[in-house]
Amino acid sequence: MNLIAMHCNPQHAGQALVPEQIEQLCAALPGWQIIDQHLVKTFEFVDYYETLAFVNALAWIAHHEDHHPDLSVHYNRVRAEWSTHDAGHLTLNDFICAAKCQALFTQNS
Repeated sequence: MNLIAMHCNPQHAGQALVPEQIEQLCAALPGWQIIDQHLVKTFEFVDYYETLAFVNALAWIAHHEDHHPDLSVHYNRVRAEWSTHDAGHLTLNDFICAAKCQALFTQNS
């Protein structure tokens, strides 16, 4: 499954991923963790400028996909957390956006 090529769809409460699906999708995203029904990773940068450039590019992706992460922004790192709040659990949208977030970081590293 090519998560980067996929696009988010509106989610509803009944579209939860089962643990087996979550495990399989996590295997495609090294370094990401599941913490309290959130898909989480911290990205490190050289300085504040690179940190904010990443945040701004990620904001564009989130806007385009209409699926938005919770971000914790610091001088040289960003913690991104994806979760489908409307559904109350992880959905495919979270993994699609995490894959796009990872690709953005990898492309600019």
